[in-house]
Amino acid sequence: MKKLFWLIVLLPGLVKAQSGSEILVLDLKVKKGSVSASNPVNATRHPGYDNQPHFHPQLPLLYYASFNEDGRSDIRAFNLKTKTTSNITTTAEREYSPTVTPDRQFLSCIIQRDNGAQDLGKYPIDGGEPQVLINNLTVGYHVWLDNSHVALFVLGEPQTLHYLQLPTRQDTILASGIGRSLHRIPGERALSFVWKKAENDWRIMRFDPEKNTVSEIAVTLPGREDLAWTADGKILMSDGTKLFFYDTRSNGKNWMEAGIPPTPELRGITRLAVNAKGDKLAVVVAE
Repeated sequence: MKKLFWLIVLLPGLVKAQSGSEILVLDLKVKKGSVSASNPVNATRHPGYDNQPHFHPQLPLLYYASFNEDGRSDIRAFNLKTKTTSNITTTAEREYSPTVTPDRQFLSCIIQRDNGAQDLGKYPIDGGEPQVLINNLTVGYHVWLDNSHVALFVLGEPQTLHYLQLPTRQDTILASGIGRSLHRIPGERALSFVWKKAENDWRIMRFDPEKNTVSEIAVTLPGREDLAWTADGKILMSDGTKLFFYDTRSNGKNWMEAGIPPTPELRGITRLAVNAKGDKLAVVVAE
């Protein structure tokens, strides 16, 4: 492990255009040496963009970003028990990447404005007016370490990973040329991110804020940057149709194929999310 505060990349990541997508929720089974997913249910069934799933840590709710009739993104919630959908926001702005804050009182999100600004804000979890947290950076994605510390994917040439202490506004740039997938590592006060080291060399990295160190976890599946963690230290990724897992606590240290049903809807898989209980998997698929 070594100190690492700046990473240089040859080719910066590209921001892809948004396209029609759906979110499927599957039953997830995670065992010591295997992972399987079954019984896919379409949680959105809505034409257009439905993306960026995020499970509430306690309640049976799946939050996501969804385009309305005006082509603007609102935050919606799908109740896994009642199978009903409700709007959390209905605004003139565009909201993306809903995330329950560590105190579980708010939904933080990216607020995209008509002037091109992309701020980090938060809405009361039951609805209400937003509070802007960061408006001096063009934020694409974010992940919380605790109520006072947040990591940010900041757009630019190249895209950079920032670690921000909100009380003091101290901003540290940790890496450049990163991917969009930022995650708190379960059971640790650490986060993972994808470093696009070169065109065909993408790696999953771990940042430890206590030691100020960055270390490598694994090489991604070829050309893939979206991932999710299970509580027992497995990383899930997809090549677009199949599901794979990497066990960080195993001596094998290679990607293994997970069991997943041959369902026609499971195509063009990108983003993934696992609930806190570990028995549900949300995947974004092509519409």
